Amino acid sequence: MSADTPTDVFEAHRPVLMGVAYRMLGRVADAEDVVQDAWLRWSGADHGQVREPRGYLVRITTRLAVDRLREIRARGEAYAGPWLPEPYVTDFADSAPDGAERAVLADSVSFAVLVVLESLSPLERAVFVLREAFGYPYAEIAAVLDRGEAAVRQLAARARRHVDERRPRYTVDPAERRDLTKRFLAAAADGDLAALMSLLAPDVRLVGDSGGKAKAPLRVLETADKVGRFLVAVTAAEASRLSLRLLEANGGVAVLALSGGKPDTVLQLDVADGVVHTVYLVRNPDKLRSLAGR
Repeated sequence: MSADTPTDVFEAHRPVLMGVAYRMLGRVADAEDVVQDAWLRWSGADHGQVREPRGYLVRITTRLAVDRLREIRARGEAYAGPWLPEPYVTDFADSAPDGAERAVLADSVSFAVLVVLESLSPLERAVFVLREAFGYPYAEIAAVLDRGEAAVRQLAARARRHVDERRPRYTVDPAERRDLTKRFLAAAADGDLAALMSLLAPDVRLVGDSGGKAKAPLRVLETADKVGRFLVAVTAAEASRLSLRLLEANGGVAVLALSGGKPDTVLQLDVADGVVHTVYLVRNPDKLRSLAGR
């Protein structure tokens, strides 16, 4: 099979297409479905008429993701408790060798940003993803979405303003997060409430996503005392049946807890100035299926 076959061309661009679809949807299974639909469109295309395969494939994927997002929202399904994106294993070492580019990609796929993106319209979200995460010029985004460039610029300005107003106002340093995550786990495993609380910002928040299908707070917990006591109690009750490992997810280090070899919980911390500002817990089993075998 030559390097120029349609299959090889598509596979070469699959990571970018998956990145676009996941940032649009926040759900791994839906993103994979969109990429598969893009493949079906690509396999039936007249490839001799496609001058820029990447642009063509990103356009198809983005439009399919916009349609899928509209379908999801039209269903208006209620969600039990706080919502978090489905954990997504990320590795930007090969696709983004430049440190600044890696930082942009990591930020655009973080829990904090994806939660904010849920409140954007599908078109605003598409413009934000293509512009902020992948650096597409406004003219190209306009062609992708079949909109005028002026309209795209307005969508971009609204999306950026909305995200800036609601996203955390601190930068998460990868090395600091990894170090603090290890210290956090050690304090929780030892049941050392004082040590754990020393790692938490006074206004720390714990956001637990269970979808009503596992044990987790149905409301966001706030303050170091409430979050610390909850974590110590949960660790004491659950530690004996869980094994832990670190993985790279959503742009940074995360903790995967396994029960009987199956994914049980994903924990990730947002940290700054040496303390934890947000604890994310994903326990909805439907959102952990893609991590089986990790």
